[in-house]
Amino acid sequence: MINNKRLPLSLACALLFTGSLSAQTLAIKNATVHTATEQGILTQATVLIEDDKIIGINPKNYQADVEFDAEGKTLTPGLIGSMNPLGLVEVGMVATTNDSGDKEAGISFDPSLGFNPKASTIAFARKGGVTSNLVVSRGGESIFAGQAFVVSLSGEWDSIISAQGPLLVKVGAKDEGSRAMSLQTLAEQLADAQEAQLKASKKAKAKSSDKEDKEPSREQLVLIEVLKGNKTLIAEAHRASDILALLKLKQQYQLKLVISGAADGALVAQQLVDAKVPVIINAMDNLPDGFDSLNNAMTNAAQLNQAGVKIILSLPGDSHGLYALRYTAGNAVANGLPAQEALKALTANAADVFQLNSGRIKIGKEADLVLWSGDPFEYSTRVEKLWIKGKAQQLESRQDKLRNRYMTQSPLPKAYNRGEAIREL
Repeated sequence: MINNKRLPLSLACALLFTGSLSAQTLAIKNATVHTATEQGILTQATVLIEDDKIIGINPKNYQADVEFDAEGKTLTPGLIGSMNPLGLVEVGMVATTNDSGDKEAGISFDPSLGFNPKASTIAFARKGGVTSNLVVSRGGESIFAGQAFVVSLSGEWDSIISAQGPLLVKVGAKDEGSRAMSLQTLAEQLADAQEAQLKASKKAKAKSSDKEDKEPSREQLVLIEVLKGNKTLIAEAHRASDILALLKLKQQYQLKLVISGAADGALVAQQLVDAKVPVIINAMDNLPDGFDSLNNAMTNAAQLNQAGVKIILSLPGDSHGLYALRYTAGNAVANGLPAQEALKALTANAADVFQLNSGRIKIGKEADLVLWSGDPFEYSTRVEKLWIKGKAQQLESRQDKLRNRYMTQSPLPKAYNRGEAIREL
């Protein structure tokens, strides 16, 4: 039931002044809730939100400041994107709007410093039900592409959830030189960082001030965090032999490893399960684009999931395509992946791997939610309502504004541009 009682103005002001005014409570009722948990799907359910958290699911009694009737429509956790340069690129072919990489980018590269929460691609991705995203850079000349970071798609200035996150490394086929050098470089960098870590530890225990004992470099400090298990290593690899080499390094150094790409993943699925290594996969990859990806197939996501590999579905590369993330899940479902597992691959699994307090409709989780007009994986379905941390979000994109602008009747010539109109876009 709705609590419509109004406080006297004087009392409301007093409460606000003392900071004791309670947070607003939202009840989303009569929803078909896909929880992405062991509870599965709940019908005619109520989700209770206070401030930015889910505080109740189907409570017997509740009071809410605002009620929203979902009219039986599908409510899911917000989708979590990954492996793209969202907010780093506005127009890919315009160099001055592309901050996704640098030739000198390496282990310590922090692309979050170039993130633009007002990028037009963010509002467009929200229309596809995406509420958060792991942003990566394309790197530079090094095998290391820097540190990924996680953002909310709220468009607010403080929408970076965590900076200097997982470290991205690329191994495999090279246009020049041997793939062996990439794996050797990674192994040597880890060994050097481990040695630097041991020396720093001995120096600290001995309380030594010997100037000849060098402090770990910035790059080694990042790798030391990887060795400690405080930072995930995301390795982009496709060929089975490269994946197995990475699994050996994981075992040797007890790394938190995630494989991205994994065209040959199904060939070594049991090894991935045994090593407890998740895989980020694009379920739309169905043709080889080189000798490393001869085993690309739209059934790979289903095969990996059936084997017990934790999968995350992704559309890597161009952030302009993030809007279509749910379609990659739809195609995975059409090729054997159970629908609820596909939903988890876009929500709960990603939240686990990227250490987010979202991805599930569960008490205590952040209220990142999406209300759909139908099945989220159907092409004709649209997002009707989207909340990030319990706050309803704007669903109008730059594309909508352009459509409305050029379909509106005007006495001005069709291609006429005014500065004020351009700024609004």
